[in-house]
Amino acid sequence: MPTYAYDHIHLRSPDPSKTAQWYHRMFGARILQTPQPTGPNRVDLDLNGLVVFVAGAMPPNEEIRGLKDPHYGLDHFGLRVQNLEQAVADLKAKGAEFVVEPRTLPTGVKIAFVRAPEDVRIELVERPA
Repeated sequence: MPTYAYDHIHLRSPDPSKTAQWYHRMFGARILQTPQPTGPNRVDLDLNGLVVFVAGAMPPNEEIRGLKDPHYGLDHFGLRVQNLEQAVADLKAKGAEFVVEPRTLPTGVKIAFVRAPEDVRIELVERPA
C-alpha cells in the first residue's frame, strides 16, 4: 500500500493577497511567494510548517492541470494549540470570528472553530497531555 503524507492545503479566494494577510495577522503565517508567472495568482504561506496555497478563482470552464472550475468542498482543517483558552483570547483580540466557541469533548480534547475568509473553518485543537 502507498504511504501518504501531508503536502499542502489549497484554498481559493477572490483576493489571494488579502486572504494571505488574514492568515499572517491571525496566526503569524509567513508569506512565502506572490503571484505565479503562469496560471491563476497564488500566494503561498508557511504556517509553522503547514504549507497553504491561496489561489485566485479560475474563470468558468477554464482548464488548469486537468481541472475545470474551482472545487469548493473544504470543510475545515485543524491546528493544534498548547492552550486553547489562550489561543482563543489572542484570536478574539485580533478580531477573529468563532463559529464554535471552545468546548471539551468527552475524550478530553478541547476544540473551537474560527471562520476564515471564504467561509473556511479552522478547528483549534488542544489534546490532553
